[in-house]
Amino acid sequence: MGEPPAVEKVETEGGYVHVRFRDPDRYDEIRTPDWAKDPAESVSEASEVRTGRLEDEDDWEVTSVLIEKHVGEETAEQQAREIVEKIES
Repeated sequence: MGEPPAVEKVETEGGYVHVRFRDPDRYDEIRTPDWAKDPAESVSEASEVRTGRLEDEDDWEVTSVLIEKHVGEETAEQQAREIVEKIES
């Protein structure tokens, strides 16, 4: 694959820092897949990956990564980038 997507937005909400890579509104369906748990938690414990599928497409893309907020926004952004690189490379 090519370069990982750029971070669009980082915000803390609830117990997580949400690191958004792609606009979720452009997707027909959003999921938190079980298969993404291992690569995500290998970087940051209890993190979650959200993926989206465009209408009439088979491929899923990472839309955002949720990292526990205690790590802080700067560290969460770095960890989210690392997770996306593992998944999309």
